[in-house]
This record gives sequence, C-alpha cells and structure tokens, in this order.
Amino acid sequence: MSATLAPRPAAAPSVASEPTKAIRFGYWLPVFGGWLRNVDDEQMEATWAYTRRLAQRSEEIGFDLTLIAELFLNDIKGADAPALDAWSTAAALAAVTERLELMVAVRPQYHAPAQLAKQAANIDQISNGRLALNVVSAWWADEARRYGVHFDQHDDRYARTAEWLDVVSGAWSEPRLTHKGTYYDVADLIVEPKPARRPRPTLYAGGESETAKNLIATKCDAYVMHGDPVAHIAPKVADMRARRERCGGSAMEYGMAAYVIVRETEAAAQRELERITNVTEGSPGYHNYQDWLANTQLESRVSLEDYSVSNRGLRAGLVGTAEQVAERVRAYRDAGVGLLLLQCSPQLEEMERFAEEVMPLVS
Repeated sequence: MSATLAPRPAAAPSVASEPTKAIRFGYWLPVFGGWLRNVDDEQMEATWAYTRRLAQRSEEIGFDLTLIAELFLNDIKGADAPALDAWSTAAALAAVTERLELMVAVRPQYHAPAQLAKQAANIDQISNGRLALNVVSAWWADEARRYGVHFDQHDDRYARTAEWLDVVSGAWSEPRLTHKGTYYDVADLIVEPKPARRPRPTLYAGGESETAKNLIATKCDAYVMHGDPVAHIAPKVADMRARRERCGGSAMEYGMAAYVIVRETEAAAQRELERITNVTEGSPGYHNYQDWLANTQLESRVSLEDYSVSNRGLRAGLVGTAEQVAERVRAYRDAGVGLLLLQCSPQLEEMERFAEEVMPLVS
C-alpha cells in the first residue's frame, strides 16, 4: 500500500478568544505491545517491566502525560495477544512516578460508577493528584460479548455515560450522594478520602457525533481528538469552545492523537511511513477494524491505511525532519491544541529522539 508524506499545514482558521499556551507532550502507553498492525515485534513488550521503564524515563526527558488505554483484548496485535489491564497498571505507575499525569481510559459499561469513583480517588491519592480519566463510551462489541458485558447502541452508550459522570463527579464532591436514575441507583454513597486533585481529576473525552460533543462540552474538562490536518482541527476547537460557552463552562483543554516519525531526511521518514502502512486483510487487527467502523460515528471515513496506526495518527502529518515536525507542532499549538498524545515505534527510542530533536524547537 503506497503512502505519502503529509503536506505542510496550511494556515489554520482563526480560533477565537483564548490565548495560545505552551503545548504539553503526552504519549500512549503501549499496553498492547506496540501500535503497528503489520509488525509482530516492535521491541516494546506488553509487560510491567517495560511499562515502568518507559514511564520513569519519559518523566526524565520532559513528557507530561501518559494515556493508558483500556481494552481487555488486544486491538493491535490480535485478540489472542497479551494486553495490560489499564487500572491496575495505573495504580502501579502512581507509586513509581513523580510528575507524570496518568490519564486512564474508562468505559462506563465496564465499571459501576460508585466503585470506580472510590478506586480512582484512591489512585489519585497515591499519585498525589496526578490521575485523570479518559471517558470512552466503548466501541468493541465482540470484546463485550467475550467478557459478558451488555453492549448498548451508540446513543444509549452516551446516555449511560452522562449519568455515569453525574454519579462519579457527585461522589467526588458531595459528603453523601443519593442518585436514582435510568442506569444507576446509589443511596447515601460515601467516598473518602476524596481525590487529592481539586476540584476533581480532569475528565477527558473524545467523540465526533453530535451526541458526544454536546455531552463533552457539558460534563467534561477536556476534549481529545483523532489526528487530522490543522485545517480540520482548528474549526473543531472553535466549535467546542462555542458549545462550552453556551453551556456556561470554564475553558477546556484540547488534545489530539498523533503518530510521529522523525528522521534526518524526508526520504528516510517516507521509507519508514511506507513500511508501517501496508496492513492487509490478513493482518491481526483487520477484523477489529471492521468492528470499530461499525460501532462508531466519525466525521470522516477511515481508510485501512489510516487504521495501520490507531486514532488516525498519521493524518496529523508529524512525519519528516525534526524541523518539519516542530513546524507542524507549532501550527497545532497555534490552532488551540494544548496536548499532543504521541504514538511511535519503538516507543522509548523514538520518544528519546523526539525529546532531543523536536521539543527544543517548539518551546
């Protein structure tokens, strides 16, 4: 499958009112043993030993956050491959890191809100206020079947998520919470100690349907987006800011997923891009690709080449020399993106390169 380098970003449409802030750098923790659906061994095993080493080193070289994805099966390497559990991994990382924000994905269908509020508050205390939630309304119907979890349809998933967030947020803020709703009932719920982070751990969420965007603007603190060119991202930020203003909320943070390839020359970056984008119908993740498309509502269709890495990361265009990648990062920052969530392969070595060659050009 052929692939081409993304063009240099066009000037971004203006994004209203909020001043440009310094961009933060985060990364996806490789809980699946990598990100490439066509490469079996990416030299980053799905093990605690590798995860701890990566997280501790990432703090040393200037990364701010790690996103810990939550799937019980391996979406990248195939359902039979190892995948680390998000929440036990987060608890362990809370105890062995000092500065790194731990953004843990959580799917409301898989976690009762009262128990999750308690568990998350405890991990936040362990980390001294570094826990955040990435609220995901699920998409993998086959995984739910295998784990005996009822799988709601799209709008029902978001209705459940809205009520779930009410219970979790209330449990963190109220001395006692009573809630009786469509999906959840709790009476005189007590969660002590409360989270260390005040007023609460940051609630991140993403989604491209109208239902998702309205929910996020109303109930969350930050909006995370799939990778896209700057010209597409800037209007999304402006749209979400307008939704937020209409519901009377405070300023949100905006994050975006991106796959990064930094090489000495454009030609070398192009060769690496071509190597990682030749996913075929026989690849381990191909069936999951079909399931994902069937259970999400995206603003644009995703090609199999896009799916060679997750979350449309290649569309961000962070592919080229350090100077080219830094230029694109600055363009996203100017468009309102305050957090980049990077994937690369192999993760540790490429993050070292990014920290050494790209970060100094952006700050």
